[in-house]
Amino acid sequence: MSTAPHAPAITQPDDFAGRVAIVTGAAAGIGLATSQLLARCGAQLVLVDRSQAVLELAKRLERDSQHHLGCVLDVCDEAAIGRCIAQIEARYGRIDILVNNAGVALLQEAEVASSSDWDRTMAINLKAPFLLAQAVLPMMRRQQCGRIINLASQASVVALERHAAYCASKAGLVALSRVLALEWACHGITVNAISPTVVETELGKQAWAGPVGVAMRARIPVGRFAQPEEVAHLVAYLASPQAAMITGENILIDGGYTVA
Repeated sequence: MSTAPHAPAITQPDDFAGRVAIVTGAAAGIGLATSQLLARCGAQLVLVDRSQAVLELAKRLERDSQHHLGCVLDVCDEAAIGRCIAQIEARYGRIDILVNNAGVALLQEAEVASSSDWDRTMAINLKAPFLLAQAVLPMMRRQQCGRIINLASQASVVALERHAAYCASKAGLVALSRVLALEWACHGITVNAISPTVVETELGKQAWAGPVGVAMRARIPVGRFAQPEEVAHLVAYLASPQAAMITGENILIDGGYTVA
C-alpha cells in the first residue's frame, strides 16, 4: 500500500494576510486541516461548527495580529447564519473566502431509507452551502472578489451502495457550484467544488476500518485513502489569486478511483 508523500509546502506564511475566510465543519477532519493551513498562511478565520470546540480552536490558532472568530451554530439555521455574517461584517468588514465543508453521511439502502434522513442529508449537504453562499454574496459583490469552495465527494460522480441521499446531495452541490460560478463570475467571484475519495479523518477511519476499507483501497489505483491535509492544500490553491481563472469546476482528488 502506498503512503502519502512528503512534499514541500506550496503555501507560505502571509499568502492570505488580510483575507477573511469562513470554514464550516471546522472542528475536525478536512475543516480542521483547512483552518490550520489558512491560519498558517495569515488568514483571519471564522470557524463554524456545531461543536463548542471551535471556540478553543479559534484561540489556539491565533498569532501576532490574527484574531479568529469561533461561531457555534447549525448551518441549516438561516437566522443563525445571518447573525454570524453580521458579526463578521462588524468585526472584519469583509469576507474573502467561504469553504463549505460541513456535511453528513447517513447510510441506508434506498429501499429502506427514511424520509427524515433524506431531508437531513439534503439540508446539511446542499441547502446549507446555498444559504451560506447567499449570505456572503453582498460583501463579496461589494469587494468585486471572492472565493467559494464547496466540499463535495466522489459520490457526486459515481454510484455508491447505501449512499442514495449522500450521492444525490453531493451531485446537487456540484450542480449548484456551476450555477453560482456562472451567475457570479461578473462580480469577480469564483465557485468550485472538490470531490475527494475516502479521507482518513477520525470518522473516516472508523467507517472504513477492517475488510470494507481493504476492499475500497484496492479499488483506488494509488492504493490508499486521501489525507485531510491533501484536500486542504487544494482548498488553499482554489482560494488563492493564482486560481482566478478556475471556476465552475468539480476537481476530483481520488487517487484515480473514478478513472479505474
